[in-house]
Amino acid sequence: MLSALTGLAAVLALTVATGYFVAQEFSFVTADRARLAADAGRGDTRARRALAVMGRLSFMLSGAQLGITITALVVGFIAEPATSALIEPVLDGLGVPDTAAGPAALAVGFVLATIVQMVLGELLPKNLALARAESLAKALAASTLAYLAIAGPVIRLFDTASIRLLRLAGVEPVEELSHGATLTELGDIIGESHRSGRIPADLSVLLERALTFGERTAAEVMVPRPDVVAVPADATVGRLKELIAETGHTNYPVYDRDIDDVIGIAGVREIAPPGTSDDRLVADLVRPALLLPATVPLHLVLGRMREAHEEYAAVVDEYGGLAGILTFEDIAEQLVGQIADENDALTPAPTPAGGVWRLPAALRIAQVRDVTGLALPDDPAYDSLSGLFMAHLGRLPGVGDRVEVEVEPRHGPPSHAELEVLSVRRRVPRTIAMRLLTTAREESR
Repeated sequence: MLSALTGLAAVLALTVATGYFVAQEFSFVTADRARLAADAGRGDTRARRALAVMGRLSFMLSGAQLGITITALVVGFIAEPATSALIEPVLDGLGVPDTAAGPAALAVGFVLATIVQMVLGELLPKNLALARAESLAKALAASTLAYLAIAGPVIRLFDTASIRLLRLAGVEPVEELSHGATLTELGDIIGESHRSGRIPADLSVLLERALTFGERTAAEVMVPRPDVVAVPADATVGRLKELIAETGHTNYPVYDRDIDDVIGIAGVREIAPPGTSDDRLVADLVRPALLLPATVPLHLVLGRMREAHEEYAAVVDEYGGLAGILTFEDIAEQLVGQIADENDALTPAPTPAGGVWRLPAALRIAQVRDVTGLALPDDPAYDSLSGLFMAHLGRLPGVGDRVEVEVEPRHGPPSHAELEVLSVRRRVPRTIAMRLLTTAREESR
């Protein structure tokens, strides 16, 4: 009986040891590195030790796995005979035949040992580590560093063997897990937070725009060349005033031989000083143009604009020609959505009956979603609604041409919409009607 009780005590001690290694494993994997770093910055030595362990995360996990494996194997070796030695006399007292008592005691002992090992050695420490990851990591850091120092040679032996096997398979092991999140993961977090009601819709949209802002280039945001109003160098100030009155724009690229030969920018700023004659040539008043390649990211565009103290830039394509123009307002709209002023057309709105939108075909795909709440298919091959239509049609369109595309509402399952060309300008769509087909089909039932 004494040896059985000793074996049982050894089982419990080894189970606690298994729990220690399980808690070690889960606490350091799930602990918030930023929170520990902040605590370490305030002088918390335990947090510094925990960060030291997390800096050798792969090695620590190997050590934890070694400890779990050894303790679990030893528990399995001594648990069944120890528990069966305690249970077998009870079965004999109940009149169980000797031929059945031994196997029955062994089976009951195995079940009891498994339950104790799973609950006390695995699940309890795992759940504790998930619930109190940082505090448990700090509590275990000193003993973990000591264990890694003592068992280091053995751990390194097994770790080296596994690393070599991985490299033979073409996989490069890593010492530390990534604690960052990709843009896609952040977008999923924002979307889930909005769907669960944790953040409002307008904040969700703003955060999603902020995530994609860094991926956008000048070419994706600029006013394209066909829509640019430019001024020849030999135009007079009087003509520039007429253009300002007609278009409402405040700045214009000034060109010499042709529109690809931009020599500067002129606008309200240049003609505002008193005494500027209407007969004076615009070429005499231009300020240097801020020229940017079409491929430059928007965050670099902002930096260049700040350095040049300029809110207007000419975008140049790979052949040196004018691709379009870009203003600070165009960039700001990528974050806050459409900015309406006295020169902008009213934002299109759906008609209550039929769910039809009349949209300028020059609207970018992201702007269409802002207006309608429907996400159209996005593709590097096009930027605008017009480009999407022609990509699906496969030819230059005419009035009345239609295509059907898949759309994804902000709320609800994916659906389909029909796009129809209402008017054409310069051989491409000028105005497009978009109708949600699912809604129309439901109303016809």
